[in-house]
Amino acid sequence: MTTIQTETARRRTFAIISHPDAGKTTLTEKLLLFGGAIQAAGAVRARGEQRRTRSDWMKMERERGISVSASVMTFDYGGHAFNLLDTPGHEDFSEDTYRVLTAVDSAVMVIDAARGIEPQTRKLFEVCRLRDVPIITFINKMDREARDPFELMDEIEQDLALDVTPANWPIGMGRDFQGCYDLMGDRLVLMERTKDKQGDRIAEVKGLEDAQLDRLLGEAPAAELRETAEMARGLCPAFDRQAYRDGTMTPVFFGSALNAFGVQDLLDALGAFAPPPRPLQSDVRMVQPEEDKVSGFVFKIQANMDPKHRDRVAFVRMVSGHFKRGQRLKHVRTGKSLAVSNPVMFLAGDRATTEEAWPGDIIGIPNHGQLSIGDTLTEGEDLRFRGVPSFAPELLQRVRATDPMRAKHLGAALQQLAEEGVARVFKPRFGADWVVGVLGALQFDVLQERISSEYNVPVRFEPAELYTARWVSADSHAELKKFCDANNTAIADDHEGDPVYLARNAWHLDRGQKDWPQIRFTATKDPGVAEKAAA
Repeated sequence: MTTIQTETARRRTFAIISHPDAGKTTLTEKLLLFGGAIQAAGAVRARGEQRRTRSDWMKMERERGISVSASVMTFDYGGHAFNLLDTPGHEDFSEDTYRVLTAVDSAVMVIDAARGIEPQTRKLFEVCRLRDVPIITFINKMDREARDPFELMDEIEQDLALDVTPANWPIGMGRDFQGCYDLMGDRLVLMERTKDKQGDRIAEVKGLEDAQLDRLLGEAPAAELRETAEMARGLCPAFDRQAYRDGTMTPVFFGSALNAFGVQDLLDALGAFAPPPRPLQSDVRMVQPEEDKVSGFVFKIQANMDPKHRDRVAFVRMVSGHFKRGQRLKHVRTGKSLAVSNPVMFLAGDRATTEEAWPGDIIGIPNHGQLSIGDTLTEGEDLRFRGVPSFAPELLQRVRATDPMRAKHLGAALQQLAEEGVARVFKPRFGADWVVGVLGALQFDVLQERISSEYNVPVRFEPAELYTARWVSADSHAELKKFCDANNTAIADDHEGDPVYLARNAWHLDRGQKDWPQIRFTATKDPGVAEKAAA
C-alpha cells in the first residue's frame, strides 16, 4: 500500500559535488544510464546532437563544456526513487551549488585520482559539513595515471577530518587498471573498457585467498591486491552506517566514470546507505517528512528553460506531505493562496507534468515572478524554512544596453535574472546605470550571453570602481532612513527593494560601520546561515 511513510522511505535526494574536470558530468550521465533515464551517454566533446550532455542543457554549457547551472534529474532504480541534483563545478557558479545543498539529504563527492582534493572540492565539502550532509566519495579516473590509493585516502582523512573506509580496492592504475575488489561484498569486479553502462564484470571468488585471483589477474597483480587490500582493511575502520549518516565517515569507491566502472556499486550504495528525506527545521518547529500536511521551499529559480516561452520555473524541495496536482498552497511570504496546476518533474532541460510528489521530491512550479528563492509553501501553516543563502557579490560592474532604446528591456531582463539568483542586481538611487554583482568573473560572460540571446538586448559591462556591497538594516526604520539619506550616493536597491550600501573601498565600508553602529551591514540575506558559519 502506498503511504507517505513508504514513499518517503524509498526516496534518495542527493547532489554531486566536485572541482571542475573531476568527471562529475560524466558520472551523472552514467548514473542516469543505470537508472534507465537515458539510453545512450552523451560525450561533452562529441559531435552534433551527442554533444548535448543531459545535465548541461544551456547553450553556453554545451559550447564551453562546463556546467554553469544546477539541474535536476529524477529516475527509479532498485526499488528507490532518486532525485539527482547536478551542480556547477566551476567556483564562479558556487552560489548555485550552495543553494542546491540546502535541498539534498546526501552528496557524492567526486575526486580526480591524479589530483586529489582541490580547492573547490574543499569549499563544497565545508558547506556539506555546515549542514551535516553525509558524503560518499567516488575517486574517479583510475584508468589513467593516479596517485597512490593510501595517499588519496589519507588526504581525505587529514584535510577534511573524516573517517574513511574503502568500499572497494583498485587493482592497478592507468593502463594496468583491471578493476576493483569489492571489500564489502567480497567480490572481484573487473572492468570492461566500454563507454556504455555494461562496464562491470563480476567474477565470483571466495575471498582474497581464492586461487582464482591469480588466474584472473595474474600472479603479481593478485599478490599486490592481497597485500594492499588487507592493509586497507586493517588500517581503516569498518563501515558504520550511522557514522556515515552523521557526516563523520565517508565510504570511498574507486572507479572510472568514463568506462562506467564502479558506477553501479555507487548507485547500489546510495540506495542501501544514503538517508531518506530528513526532518527540516523551520523558524517555529521541526517539520517531519511523514506529516500529512504538505510543505516545501524554493531553492532555485530558472528563467527561459524553454526558449520558446518566457517562463520562470521555481524549483521546490518537498519537505512533508503528499502533494497532488491542482492543490492550493499558502505562499507564506505574501500570505496568498497559490493554485499549483502544472507542476513538473525534470530530466535536466526536459520536463513533464507530474500528478503528485512526495517528501524529498523536487518539483518545478511555472510562475511569472510570484515565487522567489527561499520562499516557503505550506497547506496553511505560518512557518518558514531557513538557510537558503544570498551572498554579497565579490565583483561589481555597471551594465548598459548597447542600444539606448532597449534600456527598459534591460531592466526587465536584469530583474528576472536577479530572481533566479544568478547575480545581484542593484539600482543606484543616483544615476541611470544598473550595477551587477557576481561571485566570479565568468558569470559576467554568462550574463552577457543570456541577456543577448534570451532577451534580445545586447549589453556591455564596464568597471564600476566599487569594492563590495552590503545589505543594510536597522531595528529602527527612522534610523535606517537617516543613514540612507546621509549616504544617498552610495545607496542602491536590490531587485526586492531592499537597501544596499555600495562601498568604494575597504576604508569606505569600515568608516560606514564605525560611524553608524546601529546599522547592520550584512554579507548575506540569511542571517541564520551566517551565524552558524561564524560559530
